[in-house]
Amino acid sequence: MSNYHIKHLEEYYQVYRKSVREPENFWEEIAEEHFMWRKKWDKVLSWDFSKPEVKWFEGAQLNITENCIDRHLATRGDKTAILFEPNDTNEASEKITYNQLYERVNKFANVLKAQGVSKGDRVCIYLPMIPELAISVLACARIGAIHSVVFAGFSSTALSTRINDSECKMVITSDGSYRGAKTIDLKGIVDEALKDCPCVDTVLVAKRINSEITMEAGRDKWLQPLLDEASSECEAEVMKAEDPLFILYTSGSTGMPKGMVHTTAGYMVYTAYTFKNVFQYRENDVYWCTADIGWITGHSYIVYGPLANGATTVMFEGVPSYPDFGRFWEIVEKHKVNQFYTAPTAIRALAKQGTELVEKYDLSSLKTLGSVGEPINEEAWHWYNDNIGKKKSPIVDTWWQTETGGIMITPIPFVTPTKPTYATLPFIGIQPALMDEHGEEIKGNQVDGRLCVKFPWPSMARTIWGNHQRYKDTYFSAFENKYFTGDGALRDEVGYYRITGRVDDVIIVSGHNLGTAPIEDAVNEHPAVAESAIVGFPHDVKGNALYGYVILKDTGEGRDHNNVRKEINQIITEHIGPIAKLDKIQFTSGLPKTRSGKIMRRILRKIAHKDTSNLGDTSTLLNPEVVQDIMDNAL
Repeated sequence: MSNYHIKHLEEYYQVYRKSVREPENFWEEIAEEHFMWRKKWDKVLSWDFSKPEVKWFEGAQLNITENCIDRHLATRGDKTAILFEPNDTNEASEKITYNQLYERVNKFANVLKAQGVSKGDRVCIYLPMIPELAISVLACARIGAIHSVVFAGFSSTALSTRINDSECKMVITSDGSYRGAKTIDLKGIVDEALKDCPCVDTVLVAKRINSEITMEAGRDKWLQPLLDEASSECEAEVMKAEDPLFILYTSGSTGMPKGMVHTTAGYMVYTAYTFKNVFQYRENDVYWCTADIGWITGHSYIVYGPLANGATTVMFEGVPSYPDFGRFWEIVEKHKVNQFYTAPTAIRALAKQGTELVEKYDLSSLKTLGSVGEPINEEAWHWYNDNIGKKKSPIVDTWWQTETGGIMITPIPFVTPTKPTYATLPFIGIQPALMDEHGEEIKGNQVDGRLCVKFPWPSMARTIWGNHQRYKDTYFSAFENKYFTGDGALRDEVGYYRITGRVDDVIIVSGHNLGTAPIEDAVNEHPAVAESAIVGFPHDVKGNALYGYVILKDTGEGRDHNNVRKEINQIITEHIGPIAKLDKIQFTSGLPKTRSGKIMRRILRKIAHKDTSNLGDTSTLLNPEVVQDIMDNAL
């Protein structure tokens, strides 16, 4: 059956139609032919969005690590599974074969068991991007423990909140981490967090930076000596299809982060199938996603999706700017990377540096480029296409969420004609709907509305850990019988989708619904502008007016700011119309961003509203210091 690897547009439409008309038959075929099951399912799908309750492959039994590791050993045992590229260019990269991965995961799984972790227990993983991170994730899955990876850039407060919410009994961390020229004291952050986490019995510590750290007797244990003693054989725990595989926290627009629960079978099938098609992965390709495993992108498209396909997946510990801004391209040349998946934030930062550092390296191995995390603006898309892909490697602008588990709307390279700023067509099996403010579906093309999904897909999150009501309220209450993404989108004349930003970033000005993303795109067209963020603030006449926070490129001093303001509004008028002009434009050195590069607009909104009494927790920001600076210079 060729459905597993789509090769041209006509085939996409054929397979897509089948996946929508006969979803159960379609996913059953994919699941049956491409994975290893201990027991087949009794029922492919049962669902009810009013509860909401979704079950895929009910009654099936499996272990995801047997699908990611064991089944490849006979044919790909000596193939590199994980290619680790360290932060420091003087440290050698490390190749871990499927045989070695099997041994290392089994040893780690045995260590977990010896420390009292069993099926259903939660394990918090707070590690840098070193092989132990991927191995500990797989070791948890091997024994049926539920992993909760917390990005190792989060503060101790954010860490303890997440540990307590899911009552983790163990934390896996390291003495510290390297990030560019800096070292970070991870163990100190864990110690601080655990002052407030009575549920944690054990802390396993990997050595990375060889720093002096305090080890609490009875609780903290060095990882390596335990691994050295452990057996390299570990029977995989037999899991039910709907057993939880992991919890991953996504920040709520208000308050408490949401622990999204992903289950085993559907998640495996969907991430593997999307990986194969969205990146057009072939047997000996080298694939690199630059994300951190602390995010869903890393879970689905560094660990589970690639390994389920027997791929070679690159893990990079460093940052794009160290030792210089040519680091990504140096790695692409060194490992002859074929598929490269990164975020628009990174692309914009690299584009600002010009092309000398790109031209130094041979990027001819690249076949597919990917973009993830936010819609990519047109200028960045063209820079990426022209300079990195040399107009030969299609860009897959992927739209999806922590909650969706896998890529939902995307071009398929060499199959879907691409269009800058458009995520293009729904992936196989995904049934999007655009809804109006009255809760009616908007049919036809050249329309925009709120983006929903009207039929379940295998990798969707099943609940929020410990709070199913919040899951229902957040995702299933806005539109009857539909999953609401929280995003707005428009559908063009051929049915391509463009994500226009969070719906809470839609501002009604004088009765007009204005999405902030297209306005920001227009502002960013100004040659002097590096980046911008737009929020609304109350206005006597219009109801709301627009406030722009703008970062200028550093091209010399003495520019007339008032002139730049006029020019920005002129561009907006040309692109969108005078209704979208900005009432206030504040020039700033930076924008408050989460570690994954998302702008924290709620902080900017509060500053624009002159309501700075409670900005919420800013400690998890990449650059918390910028908030005070913006407040001091607010208009």
